[in-house]
Formats: sequence, structure tokens, C-alpha cells
Amino acid sequence: MFGKRIVAFLAIVVIMFGVIAWTSPALVKDVRLGLDLKGGFEVLYEAEPLEGGEAVTPESLKETARSLEKRIDELGIVEPEITTEGTNRIRLKLAGVANEEEVREILAKPINLTFRGPDGKIELDGSDFKQNGAGVGYDNLSKPFVTIELKDAKKFEEITTRLTGQYLAIYLDDKELSKPSVNFPISGGSAQISGDYTVDEAKELADMINLGALPLKLVEKYTQSVGAKLGLESLRDTVQAGIIGTVIILVFLVILFRIPGVVAGITVITYTWLLIVVFNLMNATLTLPGIAAFVLGIGMAVDANIIMYERIKEEIRSGKSLLSSLKAGSKNSFRTIMDANITNIIASAVLYFIGNGAIRGFALTMIFSILVSMITNIFLSRFLIMLLIRSNLFTKPSYYGVKEAEIREL
Repeated sequence: MFGKRIVAFLAIVVIMFGVIAWTSPALVKDVRLGLDLKGGFEVLYEAEPLEGGEAVTPESLKETARSLEKRIDELGIVEPEITTEGTNRIRLKLAGVANEEEVREILAKPINLTFRGPDGKIELDGSDFKQNGAGVGYDNLSKPFVTIELKDAKKFEEITTRLTGQYLAIYLDDKELSKPSVNFPISGGSAQISGDYTVDEAKELADMINLGALPLKLVEKYTQSVGAKLGLESLRDTVQAGIIGTVIILVFLVILFRIPGVVAGITVITYTWLLIVVFNLMNATLTLPGIAAFVLGIGMAVDANIIMYERIKEEIRSGKSLLSSLKAGSKNSFRTIMDANITNIIASAVLYFIGNGAIRGFALTMIFSILVSMITNIFLSRFLIMLLIRSNLFTKPSYYGVKEAEIREL
């Protein structure tokens, strides 16, 4: 009976560490690094109306952020971080960019939507279209088409009259999106663009037209660059400091608590691995503040172990059996640990919703650190110690950091 429990303990530890050793290289490789670790640049833009354009609105600001993302995709840059701030600002972070000046110059240009005739002449541009005037409709056969609305109906009628039987090619910057034919003069300021489109293609074309009709321009207010070498050095130094600090803490736990200290080491390693798994599943970006929260989370995980183990030691000193001490110590420490964790989650949530950029990254990492810590360093830790105590192999109080002379008689 007791032999089975120690075998179960060893099996759990061996399987966990085997999985950790097997998966860790791939997990670490897949971690998405921020520009302060990978190198790149950050720009804060302020959106302003074009001359004669409409004022900045939350909707137009979000659409402008989407237009930046579209341009970044065209440049082949992966995993941009784009966020809107306040009423008229957009923060852009691009990691791993070598030609910074060229990218910044391209991104700062207004989206250039043009409709061009067969001779290449620009007949219409973004300012001729109503904001968010493009959409998707369906004919009687449920075939999608794109609808557009223009500000000057007479101008559009003149152009379509002149180009009847020809075409109006649609360009976004210098990329041709479509080349619809003009079958007849169009009056009323609205039209349909038909073609052999799928639903996704029609929506994409409508989105592109709406992006080109945005009445905003972007002005740089702040920029920061981080070299790739500097980013890698920061990553190496930070990780090295975190590993050294964690090892020192684990050695201290073993000296102070003996068997529970060994269990704490097992759960802290499991916690670290599990938190990396959560990061990858969320596709979160790891930054220097995020690593700081990561290391701080390890400290908080250790703190949960210390609170529980100290309560267990107190119960052992009172003269209770090891099993009774574990149950009473775990129960009495649970509320204290949960109160501290919930308080930290609330504080981190406030930081996340009020803050931005690096502050939000720090807060999000802290929240998930606490949640993962509750699984590994409370429940898993208690379960592993329970197996060791029930195995009847570690029955001396000294194995749990309590001297015989400290035990009081009941």
C-alpha cells in the first residue's frame, strides 16, 4: 500500500520532468519576443484629419489602425503589435525590422486609393468616396458584389459616361485590386462592382476601398529603436539573473523545509514550464516587463509554498501527526494565500485596463502567473506531500524542518 504511493510520487515526477525536458526547447523557441528583446522599433502616431476631412472618430481611428496592419502585411513583417490609445493615437511596435527608416516612411503615408482609366489617368481617389461607404451585397443567385457610394454623383456620372465600354481599375497605393468594366453611365452616386468574387474576396475589396477613403493622416509623436544585439543581450542577462535567483531560492527552501522544500522545487519548475505553455497558447508577446512579472510570479509561487509549509510546521510543533498537520496546515493557509492572490489579480486587472503597452504586458503576465501558481504551488504541492507522508517513508519531523525538542505534547 505505502510502496504504491512512493511509486506514484516518483512516476508523477519522472513523467512531468520528462514532458518538460521533451517540450521545453520547442516551447522556448516559439515564444514571441517583443522589440525590447528581439530588436525593432516603436512609433506613437497621432491621427489628424486630412485637409477638408472629417474629425477623428473612434471608428476612423480603428480603421486607420487596420490600414497600418494591412500595409505591414504587404511589407512581409510578421506579428506587429498595434494598439489605439485615447481619442487620436496609435502605437505601433515592430520587432525584428532591419530597414526601419524605409518602413516608417511607407507607414506614415496616407492610404492612396485611386480609380484609374485605361490610359492610367486617375479619375477618382479616396476623397471622392463616402467614409465606410463600401459594402457587400448579393444578387438573386446569392453571388456577392461590392457596393460603393460617392460624394459627387455628377462627377461619377460624367466619368462612367466617358468610360462606358471600358474599365476603371482600382488601385490601393500601387497595387491593382480589381479592374471592373463600365457597362453604362451610372447616376445617383452609388454603384455595384460585380465580378467572379467569393464572399471573402468581396469583403476584402470593400474593406480596401473603405480604408482608402479614410480622411486621416498620421503624424509621428514619439519613436524608439532597439538594436537586435542590444535586445538579445537584455534577454540573456534577464534570463540569467532569473535562473540564478530561482536556484538560490530553491536551495534556501530545501535547507529550511527539507522534504517540502524539494516538493517546492518540483512545483516551481512545473509552474515555470506551464506558464510558458500558457504564453504560447495565447500567442502573447514576451517583453522585459513581462519577464520581470514572470520572475516576480516565481517569487510569489515560492511565497505560497512558504506560507503553507510554515503552517504545517506549526501544526507539527503542536504535537499533531504528520498527516493531521498537513491537512490542518493546508486548510489554515489556504485562505491567506487566496486572499493575497485575489488582491494581486485585482491590482493587475486595474493596471491592465488603465495602462497601455508594457504596463498591460506586465499586468497580463502577473494575472496568468498567479492563476498557474494556484494550480501548481497549492494543489499540486499539497498532493505530492500527501503521497510522501502516506508512503510512511518520511515520518521524522526533522524531514519537515522541525526539531524533536520543538514538539509540544498534546
